[in-house]
Amino acid sequence: MYRLRAKRFAMGLAVLTAAMGLLLSGTQSVAATFRAVPSADVKYLDPHFTTADITLTYSYLVYDTLFGLDAKGEPQPQMVDKYDVSPDRLTYTFTLRKGLQWHDGKPVTSKDVVASLKRWGSKDSAGQRLLARTVSLEAVNDATFRLKLKEPYGLVLRSLAKPYSYIPFILPERHATQSADKPFEGDPVGSGPYTFSKAEWVPGSKMIFHKFKDYVPRSEPASGTAGAKNVYVDQVEWVIIPDPATAAAALDRGEVDYLEVPFKDLLDQMRADPRMHVFPAARYYRTIHPNKLIPPFDNVKARQALAYLVSVPDILRAVAGDPKNWEACYKFLGCSGWLSDVDEIPGLRGQDYEKAAQLMREAGYKGEKVVLMGATEMQANYAISVTLASQIRKAGINVDFQTMDWGTLVSRRGIKEAPGPGNPGGWHIFTTGAGTTPAEDPWGYADIQTTCEKAWYGWSCSPKTTADLEQLGKDVGTPRFKESARRYHADLNEYLPYIPVGVYNAYRVYRKDVVSGIIENEYSLYWNIRKSK
Repeated sequence: MYRLRAKRFAMGLAVLTAAMGLLLSGTQSVAATFRAVPSADVKYLDPHFTTADITLTYSYLVYDTLFGLDAKGEPQPQMVDKYDVSPDRLTYTFTLRKGLQWHDGKPVTSKDVVASLKRWGSKDSAGQRLLARTVSLEAVNDATFRLKLKEPYGLVLRSLAKPYSYIPFILPERHATQSADKPFEGDPVGSGPYTFSKAEWVPGSKMIFHKFKDYVPRSEPASGTAGAKNVYVDQVEWVIIPDPATAAAALDRGEVDYLEVPFKDLLDQMRADPRMHVFPAARYYRTIHPNKLIPPFDNVKARQALAYLVSVPDILRAVAGDPKNWEACYKFLGCSGWLSDVDEIPGLRGQDYEKAAQLMREAGYKGEKVVLMGATEMQANYAISVTLASQIRKAGINVDFQTMDWGTLVSRRGIKEAPGPGNPGGWHIFTTGAGTTPAEDPWGYADIQTTCEKAWYGWSCSPKTTADLEQLGKDVGTPRFKESARRYHADLNEYLPYIPVGVYNAYRVYRKDVVSGIIENEYSLYWNIRKSK
C-alpha cells in the first residue's frame, strides 16, 4: 500500500479502508466490469440543467451529441451522418445516422434533436448566440432537420460540438420540451453507448452503467469526443470514495481500475509503480465566484477587494504542490492562449490586506458574515476554499466557511437570495474551475458571461461587456481583433465577474496492468476501454 505523506489522511485510513472493503464486497461480480472513482457524486442527471463536470461526464456515457471535437479540436459529425450548407451560408441541412435509438428501443428522430437544441440554447451562452441568429430550426422529416440563419455565423458546427459548460446533448423530446430551469421529470433515457441503471443507483455510494447492445458506433477511429464509441466492457461502475487516500489504497489493491482525481501527494509514488499509468488530463483554470446580486459583492469595490486579498501562488501551492505543476496567472481567459495579450487584473498580483479592507469599507461592508462554500471531497475545490478563507479573514472579513459535498454545493449555488435565518442555503462566494479549452472561448464559456438574469451562477450583469464580446466575435480574423480583445478585457477588469487564481495540471491514473484503450481527454470518456481481467 502507498505510504502517505500527509498526516491528515493517515489517521483513520484503516477504518475507511475497511468500510471500502465492505462496500466492494457487496458489489455483484460481473465479467469485464470497469470500476472507476469519479471526481464527485452526481447530484443531477440532466445535462442541460447544470454545468457540473461530473454530470457532463455521466452524460457522455448515457447521451450522444450531433458533433464531437476530435483530438485536434475540430468538429466532426457524431449523430449526424451528413450535412449541407447553402452557398450563402444561411441554411444548414442535417441528416441523422441510421440506427440511432433510445435506450427504451424507440428511434431517435429530428423532433428530439430540435427540441433538445432549443432547450440547450435557452441555457448555454453559445446556444443563446446561435439561436439569436436563427430564423427557424425545424424537423423536415424523421431523419432530417434544418437550421436557417439571419446572417452567416462561423461558429455553428463548433457550437454543436462544444464539450464544456452546457453541452448540446440530445434528449428524448418528452424531456427536451420541459423547461431547463429545473431538472427534467422522468427516468433518464439516452441514446449513448451505456444505459444508466437507476434501480442499482446508491446515491453517495455507487452508480452502474450497462453496455447498450443496440448502440451503433461510427466507423472512424475514436478521437477526443468524436469517432467510434466502441464498448468492450459489460458495465462501468462508479464507486464514490470521497477520501483520496482511501481511493488510492483501493486502486493499489485492484478494487478499482481508475482514479479521476488521484491524491496529489501520491503522484510520484504512482508514477514509479509499474502497474500504474499517470497522465495529464488537462490544465485547469480555477476561479472565485461572488454572488453579485447581494451585498457586499453587488458593489464592484468588494469584488476589487477580493482581487487584493488573494495570493495566487499560495492558492496554487495548496492545490497542486510543486511549482512545476502550476502557473500563476493574473488575467482573464489564461496567460498562454490566443486571447492572453491583454492587461493584468488590477491588484491581483500584489496581495494587500489593508487595501482590501479599505475597499470593503467603501463598499459599505460593516462586518456581516460572508458565506464561503467549499466542497470537502473535491481536492482542488477544498484546498482553494480553505486557503481563501484564511486570506479573507486576514483582510478583516467575517467569513463563515461552510463545508459540504459537491452535490450540495451545486444545488445551493442556484440560490440567489442573501443568506440569513430564513434562507440557510444562501451564499456569497464559491470556487470552481474549468479546463483551459473552455476558458479560452469567451463565447461558449458559461462562467464569464455578463448577461444578467441569463448569466451563470453569480449573475454577472454588464451590458457593455456583453456588447464588446459580441463585437470581438465579429472582429476575429480582422485587423481590429487585437484592439477589440483589449477593450473586452478592460471591461472584465473593470467589472470583475470572478477572480481567476491561475492554472494547474490535472492528472488521472489507471491500472495499466489490467486496463487499456483509455482516451486521454479533459473529461473521462468511458468508451474504447478494454479490461483483461
